[in-house]
Amino acid sequence: MMHFTSGNHIQLLRNGAEYFPALEHAIDHARHEVYLQSYIYEADKVGTRIGEAMIRAVQRGVAVYLLIDGFGSKTLAPAYIESLRAAGIHVMIYRQKISPWTFKKNRLRRLHQKVVVIDNVTAFVGGINIIDDNNVPHQVAPRIDYAVRVQGTLLPIIATSVRKLWQHLAWLHFHTKPLPRISTQAPTRYTKGSIKAAFITRDNILHRRDIEAAYLKAIYRAKREIIIANAYFIPGRRFRKALISAAARGVEVKLLLQGRKEYFLMFATHAFYNVFLKNGIQIYEYRKSFMHSKVAVIDQEWATVGSSNIDPFSLFLAREANIFVKNKHFSATLHQDISAAINNGAYQIKANDWAKGHSAKRFLSWIAYGLVRVFLGVIGYTDRP
Repeated sequence: MMHFTSGNHIQLLRNGAEYFPALEHAIDHARHEVYLQSYIYEADKVGTRIGEAMIRAVQRGVAVYLLIDGFGSKTLAPAYIESLRAAGIHVMIYRQKISPWTFKKNRLRRLHQKVVVIDNVTAFVGGINIIDDNNVPHQVAPRIDYAVRVQGTLLPIIATSVRKLWQHLAWLHFHTKPLPRISTQAPTRYTKGSIKAAFITRDNILHRRDIEAAYLKAIYRAKREIIIANAYFIPGRRFRKALISAAARGVEVKLLLQGRKEYFLMFATHAFYNVFLKNGIQIYEYRKSFMHSKVAVIDQEWATVGSSNIDPFSLFLAREANIFVKNKHFSATLHQDISAAINNGAYQIKANDWAKGHSAKRFLSWIAYGLVRVFLGVIGYTDRP
């Protein structure tokens, strides 16, 4: 169940250009603990920079815990991981063993969330991995993405979440050496703010549909406008129905989606273009660079920033984390940024043009969507109404 708490200060961070300096600064000022969770950790100039900041923290006596995903970070050299461990950083890899020859559901249960907690004072939540924004295929413009810096009364909730996950995984790993004791001495001072916010995670036990439920509740309550910017958009039946229902009652619905396709299965997104466009939903494809965003704004009063895509893999299989905000100023700021991306780097898909001139894309979309459905059926997932 989502519970909003008052008294938070939440700052929107656009792309790595704003996120990584803020993260490095926070690590450099850590006094007790640093917990960093990331799906991708790349030892490029950004990863090296953050790694050096963590090592400096350890040298000051700070306990540093790094948790990365085994699939997302599969290209991270073992030698680099060992160098972090040798420097005193506690490193764990989530589901390290990866087999390309299995259809087991566990293969897709990844650690996709990106959360950092420092001294119970500052947290970062969003969609930005530890990888250079310019580390993109074909050397196009830097990818766009978002994170937030959180300070305030929400910190104990976020801190408890990351510590519990670390402790749970440490127990499952059966470490041969005694596990480092997780300190309870981190400070409990909070930077008070005026923003009401909630921290929501999804897992495969008690919180399987929490993020989807938060979206759906806000969509069904929307009165004027829904704007969603999401990189991997393959919504289930509930989500499609909610958006169409909103459009039918006069809500302006805008979708900013990825125009550059990284994987064939991303063409499954096109399977819903026709029904969305017929029901008055506006679709924009961001083509200026790769868009990795997972954000939304509703009525410029409600907003979310996080790691969760609107697809079956994020909403029903991976570990995800989003911040949900009820604040007009924050929502307006994020709304302005998404609108700028639409105006400056996106192409609007028109209903008539899509119906007449994109037969090849429509054909590919249904093949891709069919493959997604078959694969999800094999591993035992169904999207029930």
